[in-house]
Amino acid sequence: MRYGMILPGGTATEQLEQAVLAEQSGWDGVFVWEAAYGVDAWGLLSAIAARTSRIRLGTMLTPLPFRRPWKVASQVATLDQLSNGRAILTVGLGALETDLPSTGEQVDLRIRAAMMDEGIDLIRTLWDGGLNYQGSHYTYESVRDDLTVVARPVQDRIPLWVVGAWPRPKSMRRVLRCDGVLPQYAGEGSPAELVAMRRWLSERGARPDLDVLAEGETPADDPTAAAAAVKPWVDAGATWWLETRWEMPHNSRERMQQVRDRLAAGPPHLDL
Repeated sequence: MRYGMILPGGTATEQLEQAVLAEQSGWDGVFVWEAAYGVDAWGLLSAIAARTSRIRLGTMLTPLPFRRPWKVASQVATLDQLSNGRAILTVGLGALETDLPSTGEQVDLRIRAAMMDEGIDLIRTLWDGGLNYQGSHYTYESVRDDLTVVARPVQDRIPLWVVGAWPRPKSMRRVLRCDGVLPQYAGEGSPAELVAMRRWLSERGARPDLDVLAEGETPADDPTAAAAAVKPWVDAGATWWLETRWEMPHNSRERMQQVRDRLAAGPPHLDL
């Protein structure tokens, strides 16, 4: 099990300092969210890469149908180089809640799903050194390879995690093409559901090293309670625990202090 925290908000400077604190306190990764407007995720992650040496860095998550796949591929590859191979990309369809900025992007669910499938394939093509891609929604053609050569990632395979709606077969089949899954459960979300999902994926040829994410809140001042909250997910087969603090407002002084306190306490220790 690895442990990461999703930084809920704050200025770029505040989140940079939180990420440095995360590495100092023993966390394995920090993840930032990517909205239509706000602190730029990839500029922030690149700054974090320059101030850290160990923690994994990524988004939670990138709304891929609302982005140009070749631009995302470039940003992640650049981060991977600057961090010496610590980048992770997490993608989803993109939220449509009214409290998020509306920019006139595609909202049809089926079209966005098709765009995400093609976007995943195109990003992999570019990271693998490919020069051409033809799809229904995206076309990429290049007669020169120098840009692709200089942008090759450090990692042989940058982990690409995807939201998976369990137990929807089409969504789960998308997971089979990726390196990790951020589950969205039809039920309340339980370790038992994670076990069933893992079994379904394994029976259909999922990668043996597939990352399965679990998320929630654990207390900063009670290590025993924190460990007890995480242990059922470890037993069920989760490979990452993501600490969250999603309640609004994300950037209040109280919320920023909660994030610092939780990071400073370190990740849950199951050997207590």
